[in-house]
Amino acid sequence: MTTSLTSASTTAPATGPQALRVTQARVVLSEWIKFRSLRSSVWTLLAAVVLSIGIGALFSAVSASQYHTFSPADRASFNPISTSLNGTLFSQLAIGVLGVLLISGEYSTGMIRASLTVVPKRLPMLWAKLVVFAGVVFALTLVTSFVSFFLGQALLSSHHLNASISAPGALRSVIGAALYVTVAGMIGMALGALLRNTAAGISTFVAAFFVIPPLTDLLPASWSSHFAQYLPSDAGGVLFGGGRGLANPLAPWTGFGVLCAYAVVLITLAAWRLRRADA
Repeated sequence: MTTSLTSASTTAPATGPQALRVTQARVVLSEWIKFRSLRSSVWTLLAAVVLSIGIGALFSAVSASQYHTFSPADRASFNPISTSLNGTLFSQLAIGVLGVLLISGEYSTGMIRASLTVVPKRLPMLWAKLVVFAGVVFALTLVTSFVSFFLGQALLSSHHLNASISAPGALRSVIGAALYVTVAGMIGMALGALLRNTAAGISTFVAAFFVIPPLTDLLPASWSSHFAQYLPSDAGGVLFGGGRGLANPLAPWTGFGVLCAYAVVLITLAAWRLRRADA
């Protein structure tokens, strides 16, 4: 009898803490389940797709119909690639808001306490949220960018203003638009984790990407020319031609590097506060 009991205990499946060990892969899976179960995620992503494709098509159609009224300077600066991707500048708002909500929403409902109880080391939860968010957003916005580009070029082709995907800078701009929105959304998520308040996170994101850049136009050019190109939206926007036409813009990949640096700094601060401060 003793021998049989010993054998049975040896061959029995592992249970208890060892079987339920928290791993990064399991945390990522749990965050993916939470992400796709939230209706706000679906609707916000849908809004981003509609804004990106719809506004890009609107800009392309209007440019095609009004091109004959353009001044020689406007015709010389006209870029069919960036015109079709203009919707990216609006879809980033939806993606940024979603990034803030995915973390600040847990703090407002108190769900963050349950999440941190399951993942006591805390940081794996933050990494998992970032991985799930970045993966979903980049995949969706990449497809959206290609649709926006080809739809916009089809509308511009009626007046022979279109460009092909093989044109210089076209493929970089299409992929760059998806990269830009993804990193901008990660900045929003970092703000949500750092500030832990939905209103504060969204307000800060909107100020950084939509309010402060135009305000720099009110400053003397001798001042703004030294720092405006380093603002998040102006630095990252040059990757897909979505900048404001600054006098001294950064090179495309240099600007994207600056945008990524903002994201890294904010994520580091958010991780530090998550480790140090109570939920």
